[in-house]
Formats: sequence, C-alpha cells, structure tokens
Amino acid sequence: MNSANPFDAIERLATTPILLVASDYDGTLAPIVNDPKRAFPQHQVMVALKSLASMPHTHVAVISGRALRDLAMLTGSPAAVHLVGSHGSEFEPGFADHLDPADVERLDSIQNELTRLADGHAGVDLESKPASVAFHYRNAAEKDHDLLAATVRTAFENRAGIYLNEGKKVVEVSVISTDKGLAMKCIRQRVGASAALYLGDDRTDEDAFDVLSGPDVGIKIGDGSSAAEFHLSDPEAVARFLAQLTEQRAAWLAGSSAEPIESHSVLSDQRTAVVETSRARMTWFCAPRLDSPAVFAELVGGPTAGYFDVGPANDEEPVHQEYLKDTFHLCTEWSTFAVTDYLDCSGGRPMQRAGRSDVIRKIEGEGDVRISFAPRLDFGRVQTRLNQVEGGLEVEDSLDPIVLRAPGVEWSIAREGQHDTAEAIVTLDPNAPLVLELRCGTGDVGGAPIAECNRSGQTEQYWRSWMTSLTDPLLDDPLLRRSALVLKGLCHGPTGGIAAAATTSLPEHYGGVRNWDYRYCWVRDGAMTAEALTELGSLSEGMQFLDWVLGVIDRTGSPDQLRPVYSLAGEELGTEAEITELAGYGGSRPVRVGNAACRQVQLDVFGPLVQLIDGLVARGAPLSSEHWRLVAKLVETVARRWREPDHGIWEVRGPRRHFVHSKVMCWVAVDRGIRIAQRLAGEERQDWIALRDEIAEDVTTQSWKPEVNSFVAAYDGTDLDASTLFIGLTGMLPPEDSRFRATVETIERYLRDGPVVYRYRFEDGLPGTEGGFHICTTWLIQSLVLIGERARAAALYDELIALQGPTGLFSEEYDPKEKRALGNHPQAYTHLGILQSARALAADGQPFVQGFRTRESLA
Repeated sequence: MNSANPFDAIERLATTPILLVASDYDGTLAPIVNDPKRAFPQHQVMVALKSLASMPHTHVAVISGRALRDLAMLTGSPAAVHLVGSHGSEFEPGFADHLDPADVERLDSIQNELTRLADGHAGVDLESKPASVAFHYRNAAEKDHDLLAATVRTAFENRAGIYLNEGKKVVEVSVISTDKGLAMKCIRQRVGASAALYLGDDRTDEDAFDVLSGPDVGIKIGDGSSAAEFHLSDPEAVARFLAQLTEQRAAWLAGSSAEPIESHSVLSDQRTAVVETSRARMTWFCAPRLDSPAVFAELVGGPTAGYFDVGPANDEEPVHQEYLKDTFHLCTEWSTFAVTDYLDCSGGRPMQRAGRSDVIRKIEGEGDVRISFAPRLDFGRVQTRLNQVEGGLEVEDSLDPIVLRAPGVEWSIAREGQHDTAEAIVTLDPNAPLVLELRCGTGDVGGAPIAECNRSGQTEQYWRSWMTSLTDPLLDDPLLRRSALVLKGLCHGPTGGIAAAATTSLPEHYGGVRNWDYRYCWVRDGAMTAEALTELGSLSEGMQFLDWVLGVIDRTGSPDQLRPVYSLAGEELGTEAEITELAGYGGSRPVRVGNAACRQVQLDVFGPLVQLIDGLVARGAPLSSEHWRLVAKLVETVARRWREPDHGIWEVRGPRRHFVHSKVMCWVAVDRGIRIAQRLAGEERQDWIALRDEIAEDVTTQSWKPEVNSFVAAYDGTDLDASTLFIGLTGMLPPEDSRFRATVETIERYLRDGPVVYRYRFEDGLPGTEGGFHICTTWLIQSLVLIGERARAAALYDELIALQGPTGLFSEEYDPKEKRALGNHPQAYTHLGILQSARALAADGQPFVQGFRTRESLA
C-alpha cells in the first residue's frame, strides 16, 4: 500500500465503459461495533451504492463474511445490488440446501466443538452460517484474544474438509473453501466489467485485492499492510469517496463531455450514413441500411455502444476539419498527419439494390497513430467478437458479414464484457498512406480490384457531377451547396425513399424523453425534400420518390391506407421500442427505434405529394398517366376525408383534433391537382374547384381567432402554431390579407426567441420543453418576405445560418438559452427550409450572397 490519494483514481473509474463497484461490509460500509447485529451501514454509503446500481453499465456488489440473510437484513436488500455472504461462497438464498450430507454432518460437529471451546469464556459469541460457524472473540477479555484464536486454529487446522478464515477478532470455520477473490472474479465475469473497484478492511479482503489488475482500483480501509493500491481511514471516508464517484459517474454517463450535436459531420453513400466527431471518431453507423440496427452507437450510448477511432497516439487535438468541396469526403488534420474518410460510391454503388457499404479511412503523413475499432452489433445488444485474420479483422456471427481490411496493422484484441475491442499503434510511412476499409456486406478481406485512389476519385466525381448538373444561382453559396448535398445524401438510392435525418434519439430536450427515431421515410418530409431538389433542377429524386410512393400504395391498396411513415424500403414499421441498454446522448433516455407515428392519422401527407408532382410537371419531368391517376386518387381521398380530425404535422401523441395545417395541406392537394389536371389531362375540374373553395372557406373561418389576432393551431382552441403560416405560404390567402399579416406578426412576437421560432407553446402531453425548430424559422423568414418585410427576413436568416456547425450542417432544433443544437442530425427539414428561405430572399432578382444584411445595406 502506498500514500497515493485514492480520490485521484475516481476519474478513471467514473469513465470506464462497464464498472463494477464491490465492497466488504463490516469496517468498510459499516463501523465495527461490539454487537454485530447493530452494525448498520452509513446512510450516505447506501445512498451512493443505490445510485450507482441504478446507473447503466454500472454494477454494485457487497461481499461479506456475514451470512447472506444477515447481510440482506442489515443493508435492506437494496435493488440491483449483488449481495454475497459467507466470504464469497453464498450467492443465493437457500445455499445450505445444496450441501452434501457429509458437509452437513461436519458442520454440526464444528458447531458442537466451538460451543465447547467457548464455554467459560465470557464475551465469546458464535455465529452460525449456512456453511460455517464464526467464533467472535472481540468482546472477550483482551488478554485472552491471542489464546482464543490459537485454540480454534489448533482444534481445526489440517483437518480434511475444514477451512479456516481469520478476520478482525474472529475465526471462521467452514466446510467449504471460501475466497472473496473467487467471488470477485465470478461477479466480474457475470457483468463483463472493464474495470473494478474493491474496498475492504480485513485480512479476508486481501484475496479480492489480489485478483485486481490493469485499470482496477483496490482501497484498504484502515491501517496495515495490504495488496491494495490505496487506503482510506474509515467508513465515513468511504462514504465521501463513493459520493464523489457517484457524481462523476453520473456526469460521464449523462454525457457531460458529449460533443455538441452541431459539431458532428456525416458521410453518405445513399445506402447508409456515418456520423463522425470533430476528432474523426465515428460514433454512429448502421448497416446495411440507414434504418438498420447500429454497428457504432456511441453517439447515443457511450463508448460501450461502439465506435471507430483514428487519432494521434499522444492525444493531440486536431487543427482542422472540412469536407472536400462538393463531396462527402471529410478530412481531419493534425500537425503531422491527416485522415480522409468517405463512404465508397464508386461503380454506381448508391443505386444498386443488392450492394454493400464500404467505409474508407485513408491516413497520410507521419508519426504514431492510435486506431481503435469497437463494433457493437445491434446497438451493443448482441455479443460482438473479433477475429484477427490475414489482412485485417472479421466480426463474428454478424447477420451480414462485416470485415475490416487493415493490411500490415498488428492488432491487440481486448475483451470488454461480451464484446471485443481491437487497438493498434501504427507508425505511419510518409511515402505510403495507410488505408483502412470497413466492408459491410462481404466477408472478403483481400485487396480491392480498384485502387483506393481510383475509388476515391470516382466517389468525388459521383457527388461533384451531381452538383455540376444543378444550375440554380443560389448554389454559388457554399452553405447552400452543402444543404443540397445533405438532402441528396439522405435519399436512399436503391429504393427512392428519403430519410428525415441520419440519426435516432438525439434529444429535443437535453436530458429528457423527447427522443425520436428519424431514420425513416415520412411521406410528407420525403415529398418536401424531393420538391426542394426539384427546385434546384434535380428531378431524378422526385421521380424515384414517386416510384417509392406508388410501390407503397400498391402494397396498401389505396391512398386511404397511406401511413405517415415507412421504412426506407417502403415497408410498414414495427412497434416503437426502447433500447434500455443505451444511456442516451447527454443522458437523454430512452433511446428509441421505430416510430409510433406510423400508427397515426396525418391528413397533411396528400398536399406535399401533389405539390411535388406539380413542380415536376412545371419542369418538364417525364410523368405518365400513372402519375395523373395518382393525383386523381389523392384528390378523391382528400374529398372524402378532409373534414376528419387527425394528429397533425407535429404528431401530437394525444386525441385527434382538427389541426389547421392538415386542412391547409388538403387544400394544397386540391389546388395543385386542379393545375395538374389542366396540364397533364387537359381537364377543367369544376368539382375540384368547388372543393378547394369549400376547404379554404372552412379553414379561414374556423381557424381565425380575433382574441389572439391570429390563425391558430386547431379549430377548438386559441394556441399559436408556426405551421399556420402555410395559410399564406401556400397561396390559400394572398400576402396582403390582413389576417395573414397579423398571424405573421403574432407568431414572431410570441413564438420567436432570438434566432429561432418555436413550433408552439401549448401543452402536448410530454414532459420537458424543446428547442426552437429551424424549419419554423425558415417559414417565418419566407412569410416576412411575402408581407414585404424583407429586411427583417434577411436579418433573421443571418441569425439562423450563424448556427451552422463547423462543417455546415444543421440539426432539427436549437436552444437559445443554453445555446446548443438539439434533435436529430443532419435534419432534412432544416436544410430544405434554408434553401427555400434563400430562394425567397433572392426572388427580387438580385444576386444571392451569404449575409443578407450586407446585401440589404447595399440595395
């Protein structure tokens, strides 16, 4: 034992992936007292142990010489705390029932002989346990202590089938071998701890200290020599130590060191996506599809949920990170080397229905690089083992084969609970880059037929040729070019589905429960994304998305049965579930997979679909009679259902209401359908014109509330809602209508906070608050332009774009008080809204430049 401060070890314990906290009882958690039945634990100690036991990836055990029944009585049998009695031999109640008859007979003999030895010695107490008898002499005359201990030793040592354990003023005689070290090893194996803490004060605790190694920490309580690394004075000091450990463990699990959401970047191959930190650590990756289970989920579960890290061996901070222009090649630079990451798009991979995803990491420069590869199958819920093979690593027993090609890298594979992590230190060759290839969908770890430089070039060309095909002058702005690429990257090439975002469960309320899975295709959101790309001059995404929609309707039988959201392949989603094993980003739990919105009624899906088709017609897309029939069916569905209540655009998890935005989108479906009928079919649909006018009259009459001087969220209330701006944005009312102008002013006054606009402020049945929604901010910008308030719109736009992440990405929301991004990332809604806002501000024909305040001041 040395004089080192045990409090210095708290950080390494608090930040270990899977922590085991184990302790002796008497003299450690409870003071030594004359009456063992009154040895109650320190209150603060039990509070700390219970708190630790309730945390994810944290396990607590009390390993005592006491009988399990007595230990349970004294501690109160705290939930989730492993209690082990009889010096590590008594794990479960009823332990004595399993003793051999010979052991039972031997135990009776021990009891009788110790009773005889105790006779005539005042203060000696015998404690019967399931497999032993303890001879306590603490309360005997002190002058007799050595004699009493020696008498018991002489009587039982060297007798077959009898084992002695000596502690403080006690000799325990057992019929089975007991060892706290073996108990410690057993519990550690059960829970898969990556580091363990053991606290104890007695000689029997040395067995536990002896099995500690590596990152483990042993603490001896009280004086005396020990194998433990540290010591504390008494149970009160233990209470202080555990309190600090509890606080730091909770902070670490809650993500106090979590990288800000906006600092993350994304890679895409239009099959899946990788989310990466500013330090080139891959913390989110699903395979084979974006909406498949995660292989890396550290983003929402901490390191135990999987990651793929490349960085300097000396932990130096990177100096720069950026995308290569018009690509998803992400380059992170340190002082002596750089890492370029991308998802391979060579050979037309994004459009192949039966294909695979390859994550490429090219490391160039000099110096020592540390590589850590920690895949975790199915969000870490499935055991993940790694095999080192020639040329790299293979992941065992994955549903789809996964290998990491890493020629020349010598790996060290460590077992962390039920998972393996591979690490390597590589000295870079300045003349030859190190290329790592994570291949999902093949077990082939051999060399690729196409050199990496050619694959990289083809992937760059894939994205850049698409960008070059866009001629919209808006795209002179780098931020808008990146927004366009994000929307393209969220399109699923093989099926035409379009994801709302690349992630699940990034919180709308930090530390709260407003965490949703956005990796799926919402009919509404997908149509809006495709429309934004159509406006930029790219029609293929809209055409593919319509094919996806037609496929869904073929399977459901009718637009009446159209659900709000599907998988990227157009399949119905299963039940929304919670992954309880994951701690959540910033402690924001639960982490969800699936989305219960798939069971809702959302009548606003029809409008964006018909509006997309209208935009494609206007741009000369090769639409067919099948598309015209789709429009007719959608309008007919609106005619039957527009008077129904629904759950609305915000998917409120409560009773259906007559939400105004849904009615407006029904109106859009009919209004755009009238125009399409004229252009595609040469028809003048008087019945649709009458229906359009009927819906408009109903909406503008029922949703205008003079008492709040605004259109409102639903017919039956007076709550404000940013989505009511669509009454003017869609053309249902002209911009000069006084009610629309009043609504714009009222929403800005009551729902805007600095650079963001909130969806609403009414009670939606969920705990906690949320941030301002970026897409709502873009709606206000466009509305201000409509009512002639261009300077105010430009100023708000400038405030919005100032919230972009270092590589130009936006999440769903922003908290103006805490000044941090919230929600899933990157979010299609936000990026399409920014593009549409820029278009509205540039509609006067002036050249678009980033920073509209500057442009307005020059005008």
